[in-house]
Amino acid sequence: MPGNFLLVGFLHMMLPKAKIVHCARDAAATCLSIFKVHFRGDSHRYGYDLGELADFHNLYTDIMAHWHKVLPGVVHDVRYEDFVADQEGQTRALMAHLGLSWDDKVLSFHETDRPVRTASAAQVRQPMYQGSVDLWKRYGDRLKPLLDKLG
Repeated sequence: MPGNFLLVGFLHMMLPKAKIVHCARDAAATCLSIFKVHFRGDSHRYGYDLGELADFHNLYTDIMAHWHKVLPGVVHDVRYEDFVADQEGQTRALMAHLGLSWDDKVLSFHETDRPVRTASAAQVRQPMYQGSVDLWKRYGDRLKPLLDKLG
């Protein structure tokens, strides 16, 4: 969920040996993705205003930098764009970081039958694709309030 970055320190205190994986994505792409989703409840109100969404993303960026500073080596960053460009290579590196043995089935994640209850449930059922990497660029000036604040 978008707000999980707030919990990194707490999670590390509770589970000091746990591996924390942070999937980062281009700021504009991340914000557009959040903006397009209708979240249940009131916990993501910032997601319905482009200016507030940019402020929230900037807060996220600052807090993640804080976690990297005060908890060096605890958070493993994975760039979404790198993963899409090289799924197998990035997956192998992630599995090695997690201390897990390789299984070719991880590349076929979309073929699982288990239930998925997230905003991206439909995407989980598809193979990895590059179509959304630069999707935000199609929106042009309509994202100006967001892009101006993201810098």
